[in-house]
Amino acid sequence: MPKTTVSVIKADVGSFPGHSRTHPKLLERASKMLKKEEGGLLIDSFVTHCGDDVELIMTHNRGIDNAEIHELAFNVFMELTQIAKEMKLYGAGQDMLSDAFSGNVKGMGPGVAEMEFEERGSDPVLIFMADKTEPGAWNFYLYKIFADPFNTSGLVIDPTMHTGFVFEVHDLIDKRMIRFSTPEDSYSLLAYIGAPSRYVVKGVWRKDGIIAAATSTQRLNMLAGRYVGKDDPVMIVRAQSGLPSVGCVLEPFSIPTIVAGWMRGSHHGPFMPVGLCDANCTRFDGPPRVICLGYQVSNGKLIGPADMFDDVAFDRVRSKCNELADMLRDMGPFEPHRLSLDEMEYTTLPDVEKQLKDRWVPLVE
Repeated sequence: MPKTTVSVIKADVGSFPGHSRTHPKLLERASKMLKKEEGGLLIDSFVTHCGDDVELIMTHNRGIDNAEIHELAFNVFMELTQIAKEMKLYGAGQDMLSDAFSGNVKGMGPGVAEMEFEERGSDPVLIFMADKTEPGAWNFYLYKIFADPFNTSGLVIDPTMHTGFVFEVHDLIDKRMIRFSTPEDSYSLLAYIGAPSRYVVKGVWRKDGIIAAATSTQRLNMLAGRYVGKDDPVMIVRAQSGLPSVGCVLEPFSIPTIVAGWMRGSHHGPFMPVGLCDANCTRFDGPPRVICLGYQVSNGKLIGPADMFDDVAFDRVRSKCNELADMLRDMGPFEPHRLSLDEMEYTTLPDVEKQLKDRWVPLVE
């Protein structure tokens, strides 16, 4: 039986009003375009949104980085961009840095997370989608899921997980990669992924090679060389049967964390897990949101989705996130609510600096 590939490709191609949400016409058109390919290029598909990002979830047998799959996503986003321009939606085509497909949408603006695997007897797959934050937002959660026995009891009591996991970490500045094995490399791993603006967990594997998680690592501002919106990452996590349970995968999201992004990609804010109905970023264009759709994957078919954060058990973390949002907003333009200067390089601040550069004078000691 051929391996199943799950591809999650997202892009902000226009929203309304401002950066708050995706227009239903865009979702409807994207869904029709993908459905047309089912039974041929695709096995199954689902279209949704998180904030102002259109999320394409696709299954197929063509492996990761497949040119036809990526071209399909590219064509969908280009058509949605045209619709967005006709409706004068805000930021129409924002994530499409080129109008000429070059074999892979990586490096062209859209975010991509993909994994290929042999289906198990039962294969729960959780797909996380975020808005108003950066790829490193997943670092904390992936460590808790796959390396923290206080979160994931299977690391202690399940012999198939007891030897630990391998984390692939990408350096987004120097364009290099390293792999860490846990638990033995745990402290070294934390030394890097604790700086999520630069070091990002790209994937996680069980030590026997079973893939467990895959993320998007595209930094849109670095690709464009200017501020064009935040990266709004996606992540795929497999669960159960020798991997962390669904409950263990979701548990870290009960902890309120602070991530970079929010308004103009220039502020720190709480990462709020919400049901799909609440995935609309309005307060100060935020706060940053994360949704999770759960599926059983069966012969490539997506059995679901289940809206995993549509649960009163996450009400308390949402309340804490709102409290953190109040505290940070009270700081206005001051750090640490505003990002540090080294992280502001690709925001709108450099344009302000250009306007004022001739007004600076040397200090006389």
